[in-house]
Amino acid sequence: MEINKFYGRKSPIIAFSDQIDIYCVVTYNYGVCLEKKKRDERVMKNQSQTDQNEVFESYPVPKALRVMIVPAVISQLIVLIYNMADTFYVGQTNNPYMVAGTSLILPVFNISLCLAGLSGIGGGALISRLLGQEKEEEARRVSAFSLYLGIGIAAVFAVGMAIFMRPILHILGAGANTYEYARQYAYCVIVFGGIPTVLSNVLSNLIRSVGRSRQAGTGIVLGGVLNIILDPIFMFVLLPDGYEVLGAGTATCLSNCIACLYFIIVLIRMGRESVITFRMKGGLASRESIGAVFGVGVPSAIATFLFDMDYVIIDKLMVSYHDLALAAIGIVLKVERFPLNVGIGICQGMMPLVAYNYASGNRKRMHDFIRLSRTLGLVIAAISIILYEIFAVQFTHLFIADAQTVGMASQFLRIRVLATPLMFLSFFTVYLFQAFGKGRISLLLGVTRWLVFNIPMLFILNAIIGMYGIVWSQVTADTLTVILSFYVYHRFGPGKN
Repeated sequence: MEINKFYGRKSPIIAFSDQIDIYCVVTYNYGVCLEKKKRDERVMKNQSQTDQNEVFESYPVPKALRVMIVPAVISQLIVLIYNMADTFYVGQTNNPYMVAGTSLILPVFNISLCLAGLSGIGGGALISRLLGQEKEEEARRVSAFSLYLGIGIAAVFAVGMAIFMRPILHILGAGANTYEYARQYAYCVIVFGGIPTVLSNVLSNLIRSVGRSRQAGTGIVLGGVLNIILDPIFMFVLLPDGYEVLGAGTATCLSNCIACLYFIIVLIRMGRESVITFRMKGGLASRESIGAVFGVGVPSAIATFLFDMDYVIIDKLMVSYHDLALAAIGIVLKVERFPLNVGIGICQGMMPLVAYNYASGNRKRMHDFIRLSRTLGLVIAAISIILYEIFAVQFTHLFIADAQTVGMASQFLRIRVLATPLMFLSFFTVYLFQAFGKGRISLLLGVTRWLVFNIPMLFILNAIIGMYGIVWSQVTADTLTVILSFYVYHRFGPGKN
């Protein structure tokens, strides 16, 4: 006290002591805040895990399906709409060769999506089963492996398309009137847009596999809405007349890049401890897990590839009649996808729920999910048949005004739509076996459907009936496929050897 009075200030010793006190207080409070932050993060993580488990385990079956299916169905419809947006806007030129050129690339574009299915569906189904078995660390390793696998395959596919563009387009049926349009579109959506397209779909599948169907669907919806907005801007404002196909392709590529960026942001916001991650801090996934990813992913990719090969063969057979027939079937193959994509959305939303409960042993809940999903898909298929039979002309007229093309397309549509419930049941069964991790059986069903029934039926009925035989082939082939699917499910389904 006297020392302070003598110097008129605190002594260095006392000042230093106060500094120590302040430092201790600050350090203590920082430590408390840091510990509180870590505790809050753990609570948030546990809460997120609890919410996720509630969807899989606790929600009533209709509510859980609604939470998972509605975003998946919406995203599938938006995907279809933005795929059709290109055809719709190109059709406004009233140039059937532009429509035919973009239609030729649709199967190849879908093949790039089947590459996403290899890692996205294979990895997603396994992640759901691992979570059902409470193996989170292995699920993280599977996630990283699936993401890098998807990027690598997409890069190889894009480079291959760029190098072998001319022969591939000729194989697809591009002629003198359609080649340049098909080339422009292919460069945009496959060569330059391939990696972001595949990565977006892989991320969507993986994010959905942990119960976050809303975020998974939002990214796909974002890409679709952007494409619908950007299409007319690039086609009719920014680029000159004659480059409408290039404008449509550019808009599609850009929208997929933005959707990919959205998914990466979602991943960042999910946090470093998220099951879905690019980081491989725990090392590579086990051999068993890698085998399981390919065991489900490869059959899924092959089935999707054969589905698109069926479209390629349809185009090749139709172009042998005339380009208007090709334009007509190109429109029909898009319009008929509305109920089919709804069905795919149902299957995508259902699969994580079935996979999780199959792995955790809750078979009653699993069968409830299966029954309700199947019923919903069949109801939607029946409604679509009624609407398409009544409004076939109006639906096809949305895409082109040419009277001859509209007349032909509406007749094709009325026939093709009859196969909708059969097609749903066929790929519904495949999705179930993917959820069970039984890749060999899903491969058997997919290969048999396309190589034994659908594709041979195209050639047989084309030879017997002609052009309309190509259209009737789907109904005939899928009737046989459904009979086989029922037998296989009851013979090799859950609980069967």
